[in-house]
Amino acid sequence: MRMTQGKINELLSESACEHNHKKEAKGKNKSCTQQAQPGAAQGGCAFDGAMIALVPITDAAHLVHGPIACAGNSWGGRGSLSSGSKLYKMGFTTDLNENDVIFGGEKRLFKAILEVQKEYNPAAVFVYSTCVTALIGDDLDAVCQKAAEKTGTPVIPVNSPGFIGSKNLGNRVGGESLMEYVVGTAEPEYTTPYDINLIGEYNIAGELWNVLPIFEKVGIRVLAKITGDAQYQEVCHAHRAKLNVMICSKALINMARKMEERYGIPYVEESFYGVDDMNRCLRNIAAKIGDAQLQARVEAVIAEETEELDRQLAPYRARLKGKRVVLYTGGVKSWSIISAAKDLGMEVVATSTKKSTEEDKARIRDLLGQDGIMLEKGNAQELLRVIAQTKADMLIAGGRNQYTALKARIPFLDINQERHHPYAGYSGMVEMARELEEALYSPIWQQVRQPAPWDIVCEPSAELE
Repeated sequence: MRMTQGKINELLSESACEHNHKKEAKGKNKSCTQQAQPGAAQGGCAFDGAMIALVPITDAAHLVHGPIACAGNSWGGRGSLSSGSKLYKMGFTTDLNENDVIFGGEKRLFKAILEVQKEYNPAAVFVYSTCVTALIGDDLDAVCQKAAEKTGTPVIPVNSPGFIGSKNLGNRVGGESLMEYVVGTAEPEYTTPYDINLIGEYNIAGELWNVLPIFEKVGIRVLAKITGDAQYQEVCHAHRAKLNVMICSKALINMARKMEERYGIPYVEESFYGVDDMNRCLRNIAAKIGDAQLQARVEAVIAEETEELDRQLAPYRARLKGKRVVLYTGGVKSWSIISAAKDLGMEVVATSTKKSTEEDKARIRDLLGQDGIMLEKGNAQELLRVIAQTKADMLIAGGRNQYTALKARIPFLDINQERHHPYAGYSGMVEMARELEEALYSPIWQQVRQPAPWDIVCEPSAELE
């Protein structure tokens, strides 16, 4: 798949993206067309986005064609876990040097693919282009095709140089590669009327493992996970599912739309965070599949799970009720975590909308109410101002914002891709409640809010007078 300007424009103007439909010319593509500045890694480039989307395919080798820093600066950025192969955790790079830039790096790439295949025998090899290899004109598609013919192993080119756009665009580039080279290339051993795909779920901190037992309990089969804890072969089978469930709508929405067009698979957007959202997810999937027996099983499982969950959450709700939090994250979490916090009796007084779709923002308005603050930009200074204004008890955000919380002397909970605790599903709610309670009631906060010893003005004693 050659990354032409026409293909880039197609991905930027994705018709199914909430940022684009229902908008006229001037408002269209506003967030998707944000370009990454050369040399600035904050926020992620297209290369980073493509790797985030594809690296969780666990039994594949992921080879970065470029200078070693491209692989070194991006590897392991997400805590996607695997229940099987650990090959995806190994970083492979062609490590281009000055001679390769002058004379071309195609021979080095071909040799690297053969070496990886011989040494590790992966299910497939994903090859990522970078800014350097795109600028010197290496033909990624031709080299991958030749290597696949020689090795007999699928070799998938991912034309994702960082300079073409943002991390979000890179997600879609990764999805395009899956659609062109992977999905539909093999048939599953069998299918059922209850087969679904999960798209945009990356098994961060093992969250997917909280949800899969629930689907099994109600009789729903996850045919393909795209891409958390996925094996290459299951992604090949994804075209036989009856429904696509989007967990992060912005990331791989192009895949959902194209699978609907090519294979007639409808899609829905759902969230696994919070009791209400998890219940709604199960009900919507059952309704979309349209099986009365499945819907009855879903209602029985929901009643059973929520009863047990209420029992486990009761002590946490008593201690968390009324606590005020500022939420700074993006995408679907900007509203789904609000729902989870409200389930625990907490009050979200402000949340970010930087990476949220128009539909996300509408949900946020309903959940926050009239007094809630929606943050379009959330630098440290703005976050500190909002924390002071709302008298927040806690900040829930990504890891880079923990120092902002320390400056404000309030507890902090990491909710983004670097987190180490799973918060999805019913059992994830208990884990989230435990982490919130431990952070809020840690004795350290009482200590740090006290005046420092050198700031205490001692009254002169009578003897000195």
